Amino acid sequence: MSAPVPSSPPSDRVPLSRDRVLASAVAVADAQGLSGLTIRSLAGDLGVKPMSVYHHVANKEEILDGIVDAVFGEMEVPSDQGEWRAEMTRRARSARAALRRHPWAIGLMESRTNPGPATLRHHDASIGMLRAGGFSVVLTAHALALVDSYVYGFALQETGLPFEGADTAAEVAGTMLEQFATGQYPHLVELAEQHVMRPGYDFGDEFGFGLELILDGLAAARQ
Repeated sequence: MSAPVPSSPPSDRVPLSRDRVLASAVAVADAQGLSGLTIRSLAGDLGVKPMSVYHHVANKEEILDGIVDAVFGEMEVPSDQGEWRAEMTRRARSARAALRRHPWAIGLMESRTNPGPATLRHHDASIGMLRAGGFSVVLTAHALALVDSYVYGFALQETGLPFEGADTAAEVAGTMLEQFATGQYPHLVELAEQHVMRPGYDFGDEFGFGLELILDGLAAARQ
């Protein structure tokens, strides 16, 4: 008589690991913000006791390092084989998209002192791409600071807006215009009526306009 075959564990009982802990931490931060990310909330999301989490991460600082690296891992890595302007555009748009998915990361990404492999790969590739594109070391530093300041600042502003997507600004702007009937703010009214409230307006489209201006400036400085 053959021995019984052991039953497989249920598919939802995935073994706890560092990667799983960090993926859960990203999900908790997405849902509750950084203030809601605690060892207790993380353990609850994982369905384990808090002490189990400490078997895979030493403390909250390690968790923060890990989730920042996870966000960098979602960004496209620029190539030093591509044309620098196209690669910078791809890099900037990818970073903005990642920050829209994870707005809690905007103020956290540059604050960590223990960068992970995805973070280091992203920065090293960005430097290499610009150097291969004819940028000096100093101009490379200027370019990265300028573009990243723009991307992070735009993402922060976008996150704080009371509307999102095409045509959603018109309703908010219309409500605001009702407060301006006295004629005290004619320039605000003009901008709202002739731009923001027009069909198809999407604040996100402003991103590309600003990015092109920055890249034009960098191209001129590179010559």
